[in-house]
Amino acid sequence: MVDYIGTARLRELVSRIGPGRFIEELAAEIEADYRRWSEFEKSARLASHSPVGVIELMPTSDGKLYSFKYVNGHPQNTAKGLLTVTAFGVLADVSTGYPLLLSEMTFVTALRTAAISALAARRMARPASRVMAMIGNGAQSEFQALGFHRIAGVRELRLYDTDPLATAKLIRNLTRLQIPDLAVSRCSSTAEAVRGADIVTTVTADKRNATILTPDMIEPGMHLNAVGGDCPGKTELHVDILRAKEARIVVEFEPQARIEGEIQQLGGGGEVAELADILLAKRPARLTDRDVTIFDSVGFALNDFSALRYLHRLNTEQPDGAQRIDLIPEPDDPKDLFSEFSQARAPARRRRFA
Repeated sequence: MVDYIGTARLRELVSRIGPGRFIEELAAEIEADYRRWSEFEKSARLASHSPVGVIELMPTSDGKLYSFKYVNGHPQNTAKGLLTVTAFGVLADVSTGYPLLLSEMTFVTALRTAAISALAARRMARPASRVMAMIGNGAQSEFQALGFHRIAGVRELRLYDTDPLATAKLIRNLTRLQIPDLAVSRCSSTAEAVRGADIVTTVTADKRNATILTPDMIEPGMHLNAVGGDCPGKTELHVDILRAKEARIVVEFEPQARIEGEIQQLGGGGEVAELADILLAKRPARLTDRDVTIFDSVGFALNDFSALRYLHRLNTEQPDGAQRIDLIPEPDDPKDLFSEFSQARAPARRRRFA
């Protein structure tokens, strides 16, 4: 029997501690894993592209645990009443190869994306940063708002989306959450939203080389959290922002970011740092308060590993409401799989692997 976390169980676990605290604790788990960066197998994700979207597999292992996530990105899905991103993931025991957890990861991907965005901003943005512009107010936006308020100290949000209904949805949800000390305002353009902001988060979904931010919008000292550009041919920043002498670019895993991130526009050039080196203080995030720091986030398998490990622990510590599924056969004789397959069996025994 394998532990299972579906959408209802995930909502239950998050609601018990609150989404803000969940994101904060998840960020701590992610940081702890990035601090042991050298222990992990690392590779760019395996992607299957189509004209309308992408389906990806994202695996990694630290030698003791193995994880992978299945995730899609289909920007046109919302016109059909479907989500742009859906995902599920598996955490497994390397010593046996047995899966320990099968989990939904649509909610979890949104939560962990917010967690690592805010974690990076806490290290990269100027310490007194309190004002954030959010360009793109879709499915990821509430999670980003929660993460940046809880972890990075943001106290004012300036919102803009080409779809005014998306902005109205975001304001409605944030109002319902009653987040203390968070002022929220609607802007009429990207330029208005970013003017005077300390942090700018771009989280748009179109699968194209967009220019959401242009050089004239960038002010000295800004931190840019570029989330939406996450596959080949999909970007949000004008390339001259990346080429500017004051730009300091940080990525999760450089070989993957060169393919899928904003830095795909640099054609293999340009100096970048990996987040692990920033967290381990091997490289500075910024040299002066006038540097423009850029977190070119495309999502990396280690983020999902951390999330699955954290969820597995929460699920074990709070067993009431937990579920298990008979994903793996449990024959009396492990060399006789056919008998298990061909005969009616009693309900599977409970078995847990360390």
